[in-house]
Parts: sequence; C-alpha cells; structure tokens
Amino acid sequence: MSLLTVGTVAFDDIETPLGKAEKIVGGACTYISLAASYFVNEINLVSVIGDDFPQETLDMLVAKGVSMEGLQVKEGEKSFFWAGKYHDDLNSRDTLDTQLNVLADFDPVLPESYKSSEFVMLGNLTPDVQMRVIEQMNGTPRLIAMDTMNFWMDIALDRLKEVLKKIDCLIVNDEEARQLSGEQSLVKAAAKILNMGPRYLVIKKGEHGALLFYDGTIFFAPALPLAEVFDPTGAGDTFAGGFMGYLAQSGDISFENMKRAVIFGSAMASFCVEKFGTERLQDLTGTDIKNRVHKFVQLVNFDAKL
Repeated sequence: MSLLTVGTVAFDDIETPLGKAEKIVGGACTYISLAASYFVNEINLVSVIGDDFPQETLDMLVAKGVSMEGLQVKEGEKSFFWAGKYHDDLNSRDTLDTQLNVLADFDPVLPESYKSSEFVMLGNLTPDVQMRVIEQMNGTPRLIAMDTMNFWMDIALDRLKEVLKKIDCLIVNDEEARQLSGEQSLVKAAAKILNMGPRYLVIKKGEHGALLFYDGTIFFAPALPLAEVFDPTGAGDTFAGGFMGYLAQSGDISFENMKRAVIFGSAMASFCVEKFGTERLQDLTGTDIKNRVHKFVQLVNFDAKL
C-alpha cells in the first residue's frame, strides 16, 4: 500500500531546558515520512522547499523509500523556518520566529503516480491546501487522515469544516479538540467532531497518552514514561506517521487495527523526543521498534478476577 503525505519540509531552531539546536531539519512532512518509512515502502511526499535545503537530507529520505517527485524546489528562495523555546514542563512553548518563505504561496501539485495512493496523511496546512490535495485524488483512498491547529479554527473555520466532511480520520491534540467542538469534556468533544464528518478521531494528550474514538467506542493508549525528553518538536507528526504507516502496511482500517496503529504511532513518537529534531528517527531498527512496542504492552497488561 502507498502513503501520500503532504506538509512542510523545513528548518527549525529549538531551545529546551536540555539544550539548543539551530537550523536543524524539521517540518511535518519530514517527521511523518521518516516514521512511516519503517512500515511502508512507498511514501509519496508533497511539499515545497527553497534551494537552501540540504541535498543529503533529501538523499536520506529517498534511501528510506520516500518519493520526491511531488517536492517543489524554488530556486533563489528560502525554505520554511520556525523557531521556538519550550518551557520547563515541555508541554508549552513560545514561538520566537516564523518565516513562511516558500510556503506563503504553496500550491500542491500531485504527480499522476501519486493520485491513486491508498492512504493519505494531510499535515497541518491551510484548509484550502488540504482540500486541493483531496480534489486531485483519483477515486476514493482507503483512508484520508488530517492534522490541523487552533490557528485555522480562528481564521478559516468554515473552510476547515468543509475539509472535515471529506476525510476519514482527524488527528488533533486535546486543546484543539476542545476549541473545535466548544466542549470541555473530551467525550462530548469527540461526539461533536465525529458528527462533522470523520469516522475516526484521535486526540493526543502529550505525556498523558492518546485517545481513539469510533462509533461510541473509546480506546486509550498511554504515553511511555521516559527518563529524559530532549525535544517534543515533531512528536505529534511522528505519531501520525507511525499511525498511518502501520495502517498502510497492513491495509486494515478496522477499529481493532486502529488500536494497534495508535500504539505503534505512540512508540514512534517516544523515539522522536529522545534527541533533537529528526536525529533519533533516522537510524532505528525493527528490533528497536518491536522492543519499544513491547514496553507499551507491559504498561497496560494485567490480570484481574471479575
């Protein structure tokens, strides 16, 4: 099965209580593609960069099975850049700088070979860009998932709701779910969001795990307690990449398999935060992932006499 992923390929400056990293490779599409590459061999990337982006990073992605046919390179322009500083709890951060650069007028163009991708992951971009991708698909993909954020809810809510009618799975954090639904209770929030169009909803809660909602049923996956978290940047996108990569690998979009996908996505996210940027995601092995998933199983495995 093939996975189409759309989002940013970018540079980040990141400061956390454990250190600082300047102009490292980031972007939602980068994290999604890297995480998914451990599960599926055909990843179709759609994004835009300037001519300042390192060729060695593109070569690394290609070596992991990521197609660059849908990557636009704009000569004489700069790639998207974001700088942020995390607070001591690592759950909140301040944006210090955002430079849209090539992203300001990004118009995604899907190569013909991408249009029949069975699985689609729409990274956090404007609802208009997400809709343009959906409109270019041939037929109906097996599963379309998307990410969004508070900013689009503030300035493009009507358009966002139109996109929600076209997708199968929404992946957001708890704050975003509450704003989108207008409900404080995540159970009530999920019910309202699912009525907007998606069949499945994943609500990420950072260090408190993730919730999967479907047809009145809820599944909870814990987050793995780690001794040190260096950099939370990209953890949510890495989760999405692992989640969608696992589903694309199996071709099974049942609720039972979605549960497993949430665990695998959570496992990939737990690797991401162990180093700055994408570094930790570049050299994992199948054994690493298997052992990490086993730790998740141990977290919730118990016997009870009822």
